[in-house]
Amino acid sequence: MRSVAELRAVAQPVGLLERRSAEHWAGRLYMRRISPYFTALLARTSIAPNVVTGFMMLSGIGAGAVLLVDGLNGALACAVLVQLYLLLDCSDGELARWTSQTSMTGVYLDRVGHYVAEAALLTGLGARAANGDTDGWMVLGLVAALCATLGKAETDLVDIARARTGLQPSVEQDAEPRNRRIRTLRRVASALRVHRITHAIELSLLIVAAAVYDSVAGGLGATRVLTAACAVVAGVLVVVHLVSILASSRLP
Repeated sequence: MRSVAELRAVAQPVGLLERRSAEHWAGRLYMRRISPYFTALLARTSIAPNVVTGFMMLSGIGAGAVLLVDGLNGALACAVLVQLYLLLDCSDGELARWTSQTSMTGVYLDRVGHYVAEAALLTGLGARAANGDTDGWMVLGLVAALCATLGKAETDLVDIARARTGLQPSVEQDAEPRNRRIRTLRRVASALRVHRITHAIELSLLIVAAAVYDSVAGGLGATRVLTAACAVVAGVLVVVHLVSILASSRLP
């Protein structure tokens, strides 16, 4: 095994951290600095990159499941598991590049992992808000999970539609809506970053903040407000995102 610096040069090629639409801010800020050390440990074993992706999925599912633990402990465990999820998400691709095992299967499983993790977190949040006796909050969590999943599917389905009509995948410039008003709304929404409320990293931190408030104030008020906010934001965004796609050049 060569040095971590050599591994980083191969596993984190030039431009990786500049992929603003693909690389999470937490990855750029700190996790990509840590992950090569973990990837170097993995490279000393016979574990395959797709197996690492499988553990990433399990971490995401576990993060949603531990939200059934009452109080601050469940929220903190969720945040820790989401950080593990992010670490594994970085390391699976790094290991694949280092060992020359990149594949379409790996890309596919990685994408499925993101779907599963966010759906599990939002479902777990709904169950936490329901606290076993209020089914309406569980429904809101499931609605948020469904809409967040649909939002991701809307993006992925663009490339499927283009591939089936013989076109290359869309580029970032194609995402700009042709209609001026829709283009302005899209830019405002992008600047406000409201869509990040349902993303695993941001959501796990918000869950901890809500749990801290609830532990001081008593009850589940903040957790339930967060659950409702996730459902509303995810529901609105799935519609707005669809309109934005249909109004853009991604589907000529």
